Amino acid sequence: TVTHNAQATGTSGNYTWYKYTTPGTVQYQTDTAQDHDYVVVAGGGGGGGFAGGGAGGFRTSTGIAVAASTNITVTVGAGGAGGGSGQKGSTGGNSVFSTITSSGGGGGGAFSNTNQDGNAGGSGGGGGTNATPSPYDFGDGGAGNAGSYTPVEGYAGGGGVTGTGGNSGCGGGGASAIGGNGSSQTGGAGGAGENNIMGMNDADSDTLMTAASAGHDVGGLRYLAGGGGGTGSVTKGTGGNGGGGNGNVSSTAPTDGTDGTGGGGGGGYSSTGGDGGNGIVII
Repeated sequence: TVTHNAQATGTSGNYTWYKYTTPGTVQYQTDTAQDHDYVVVAGGGGGGGFAGGGAGGFRTSTGIAVAASTNITVTVGAGGAGGGSGQKGSTGGNSVFSTITSSGGGGGGAFSNTNQDGNAGGSGGGGGTNATPSPYDFGDGGAGNAGSYTPVEGYAGGGGVTGTGGNSGCGGGGASAIGGNGSSQTGGAGGAGENNIMGMNDADSDTLMTAASAGHDVGGLRYLAGGGGGTGSVTKGTGGNGGGGNGNVSSTAPTDGTDGTGGGGGGGYSSTGGDGGNGIVII
């Protein structure tokens, strides 16, 4: 008997899965000692007033031991709020299963002389642009893998480029790639997320995530933890596969990271960035 408190449960092949997508903490308990496979994705970082937010940390593996009749903590981290004009986005909340913690994604940087750098996180927020006149250097991207895990839980945001900013922001990092750098009028793309979970190949991972209605479907594969795209005055930066939000163009609104993926929010053009997507835990 399992007391799970999950938002959804079902079967896929030899798996019985439990999916958690509502931010907050619940308890999981089984009356039989057994090993569990898992994917734990934290909340994505909010986009800043220029740059995309970093994806929530992505951790997955097999065979974590769960003792019988013991309460096991399951926490889903909320996405970070987008930052207003001149402000960074907020860092997302951590997600937890038992002893496994994934770090919230870092907020994206802004058009500012003090808030231009992205925040560190599971994946780092993209760098904004300093507000000092030409050459408008990009801020530094926030570092990824805040938990110092092996394998890494995510990658850095784009940034650190000299003399090409002013009208664009960089992309937030994703679970499998660094965020893209902006150019003079084009926002940087969000780093790509990850589509393999629990030690499975592409096909089996997709089968389980499809059964669980989890992940962002791109070309028949489902991804989690994509970085948010940066803003651009002419061309927006697109969000990374895995629910990353798009940056905006001029007065159009950026998009939020997708809830249940841990995607980073898109960067705003000297306006409020998109919110990060809430995380997810599947066991």
